[in-house]
Amino acid sequence: MEVLLNLLEASGIEPLAALMLVVLLVFLSFLLFADRRVRLGFRPTLRPLPGFALLDGFVGQAVEAGRTLHVSMGTKGIGGASTADTMAGLMALERLAEQAVATGLKLVVTVSDPSLLPVAQDTLRRAYERRGYPQGYDPEHVRYIAPNAIAYATGVMGVLEREDVVANAMIGGFGDEFLLMGENGARKGVQQIGGASSPETLPFVYVSMDEALLGEEIYAGGAYLSSKPSHLGSLLAQDWLRSAIILAIILGVLIRTFIL
Repeated sequence: MEVLLNLLEASGIEPLAALMLVVLLVFLSFLLFADRRVRLGFRPTLRPLPGFALLDGFVGQAVEAGRTLHVSMGTKGIGGASTADTMAGLMALERLAEQAVATGLKLVVTVSDPSLLPVAQDTLRRAYERRGYPQGYDPEHVRYIAPNAIAYATGVMGVLEREDVVANAMIGGFGDEFLLMGENGARKGVQQIGGASSPETLPFVYVSMDEALLGEEIYAGGAYLSSKPSHLGSLLAQDWLRSAIILAIILGVLIRTFIL
């Protein structure tokens, strides 16, 4: 790796950019190898995450009660710094949409950012098409409320009041508005799962949700919910890269301490 960094620096690339490129290349190699192993039959052992287990039970709970399921993917949208969080929410929506279409459950999806509206609508529409029931898709099940976070939270609180919601899933990019929605759902006795990566939001997720997905846990949704080889391989590659970085840090400290 040191040789590669020296070559990149010699070519005029900034040290930080060179390091990021090396990490990316290492991750891609891990990802290709992990994806190959999973496709050949290897299945990594995933530690239990009660949040995803509860999410899978939301649809059955709502169908049994004859009530509505609400899904929010946050207030950050697609194309910004919180795109990865929003995509984690979309992964949860895709899973819930498949189950909702199969059971005839009413699913209400609310969005705050205009960039997320067509993506969420397409996710729901494709779920109906995969089940062979495209005529059942209603674009009004995905509702654009407001671009302002507080206004969006107020709108979601209204949905929780009017739509007879029995379960509420909120996974994505959120701010302080999360607590408004979470506390409102908790007062109504709604079963709730929430997930976010922002350190400022995590306390609100923890105190107001029945089950919380904290930090990087939200990015593991694809592996836990769909078990597709690409998602499992990506999760496995991330674990390998994390272990490699930790080992490199430890070795660097030892070298600096005892050799240099």
